[in-house]
Amino acid sequence: MKPMKVLFLSADTGGGHRASAESLANQFLIHFPDSTYDIIDVWNDAEIWPYKNFQQSYKHFSAHPEQWRILYHVTNSAPVGNMVLWHSATAGKKLVLDRISRHDPDVIVSVHPTMQYTPLLCCRELSKRKGKYIPFFTVVTDLASAHAWWFDKGVDKIYLASKAIYKLAITRGQIPREKIVMSGLPIRSDFAVQATKLGDRNSADGRSYQKETKSALGIDPFKPMVLLMGGGEGVGGLSSIANELYIALTLDGVVSTLCVVCGRNEKLRRDLKTRNWERIVQDAVDDELMNRKHKIDLASILKHTKKAPSSGMNNVNDEKKEDEKNDTVGDMRYGNDNHNDDKNSSSNTVKVIGLGYVENMAEYMVAAHVLVSKAGPGTIAEAAALGLPILLTSFLPGQEAGNVDFVLDHGFGDFVEDPMEIGQTIADWLRDNGSSSSSSNNSSTTSLLETMSRKAMAAGRPNAAGEIVLDIGQTTQKFLSK
Repeated sequence: MKPMKVLFLSADTGGGHRASAESLANQFLIHFPDSTYDIIDVWNDAEIWPYKNFQQSYKHFSAHPEQWRILYHVTNSAPVGNMVLWHSATAGKKLVLDRISRHDPDVIVSVHPTMQYTPLLCCRELSKRKGKYIPFFTVVTDLASAHAWWFDKGVDKIYLASKAIYKLAITRGQIPREKIVMSGLPIRSDFAVQATKLGDRNSADGRSYQKETKSALGIDPFKPMVLLMGGGEGVGGLSSIANELYIALTLDGVVSTLCVVCGRNEKLRRDLKTRNWERIVQDAVDDELMNRKHKIDLASILKHTKKAPSSGMNNVNDEKKEDEKNDTVGDMRYGNDNHNDDKNSSSNTVKVIGLGYVENMAEYMVAAHVLVSKAGPGTIAEAAALGLPILLTSFLPGQEAGNVDFVLDHGFGDFVEDPMEIGQTIADWLRDNGSSSSSSNNSSTTSLLETMSRKAMAAGRPNAAGEIVLDIGQTTQKFLSK
């Protein structure tokens, strides 16, 4: 097959678009050797308002969700949305055509909604100028909600991740059904690799591989791990959520590791390392306004008083659970603690590890028992690919709203906004998981986490990127051979 020059159109408005472009680019290099690619933002540094400010504007609006909600829904309406598209073509066609033509592409793949209408017009004009057909493909990187700008019936094919977006493509975009490919969301190739190695995380082999991965990451292999993340900038109320997770896990006696992905928020990472966790728990107990249900001897926890494990831990759906919590803290099981270099090492109940910008996220998701995160589409798709249950804590109005429904409808997670409830939900899940594990002699006992994990695997598409690239590449080869 002929090598191809592939041009990806993307923008750094959030990390998901570029991550999808890079995952697709890597698959082109695997399946079509000697091919080359470029990833460009056709609007970046353009002296055309408002397009020149896309990245800065996105950062502002993502930090002000209600403002984003208004902007999203106004531009998603047909009158305003079509007017903006007309303006982008009128004011920017010459610029966009020049930027695309510099790369002399054999195929164009767009992974961003603002890189559809005008770039497609330019692609068709460039095809006429060069006397060769340049196919244009759209890979929608939203999971279950999508802006109308994603859909242009002039594309050669469009790749979608869910039935919800399929309906939008048909109704809003008027996309012919023969151009629609249900592919799943393209995720980074290391997730496909890890998905193969892990297999079913609930199987004996899966648990063994998870322990190996934990050990390689320097995490106690015998303790359940909660992975908390909020995006590359380390935002999303991580600090308060981390506090409430620590409090709930400690008061419930859930011996565990809490890994907090701080991203580029180095200040938060340093603070987590030196935070006085015992004081945080003590303050929570002392503050009756917190309405905690636990009545405990806190000193017994802080002094690491080991209790004999109980064989009668409750399933999360047990109606007696709430009453019993009022009288006791869950029994503790202790493992080895490999991190003894910070203040929170004095407690043997919950170990907090602050992480910076994580490159090997697939390995951390393998090591995790549950993920706590905002409702980013790429994060959800990656978790599903590895059978990882997820608790969603926030979403950006508009394109991320449907992601919450995707997780709930597929049954591999929940949505909770209040930090205190987030902490208690995770504690409940892990207590239930420990109860089922301790009753492993009963084959009918299945924990909620195990059930959600299997549903996540059913929803996951770890090889979506490769499948998309094979289809795009084979279609492009037909045009190159003419």
